[in-house]
Amino acid sequence: MFAKIYRPSKTAMQSGRAKTKRWVLEFEPRHAKRPDPLMGWASSTDMQRQVTLRFDTKDEAVEYARRHGIPFRVRDVHEAPRPVKSYASNFAYDRKEPWSH
Repeated sequence: MFAKIYRPSKTAMQSGRAKTKRWVLEFEPRHAKRPDPLMGWASSTDMQRQVTLRFDTKDEAVEYARRHGIPFRVRDVHEAPRPVKSYASNFAYDRKEPWSH
């Protein structure tokens, strides 16, 4: 019953940063899914897979895991630097990129 604590990244289907501010504690699967004999769907008897806990800070998630004796692994977030751009820089005299037209 190992848990992972992480902050979810932005999905490719959204332009904003919704649901990326909070930290998530999820349990790693104990065993792989197997096909259901009747329908053929992937199924599992592992109920811990369905548990997802959300916390405001990483420290709260770590404290919860320690308090309940859950072994965990923390994946830190590596934010990509976002360049600051402005509309006025398109018309600057010392532009680094040439005009495309």
